[in-house]
Amino acid sequence: MSKETPCIAVCMMDPRTNLCFGCGRTLPEIARWHRMESAERLALMAQLPARMAEAGLPRPEMTAGSKID
Repeated sequence: MSKETPCIAVCMMDPRTNLCFGCGRTLPEIARWHRMESAERLALMAQLPARMAEAGLPRPEMTAGSKID
């Protein structure tokens, strides 16, 4: 798995927060992920655990079959 993606293949959006249940990104962030520079991706990934905790979304554990996006 790439270290530059938070995707864990739990791709469902929380209608209350508009965040992905699996990674904590918004749809616009997911859509432009491949166009982001590496530094921007890493900076966003550093924010995701706190973002999910603040939104009350528990981060699912990484699984062996996680997809790379």
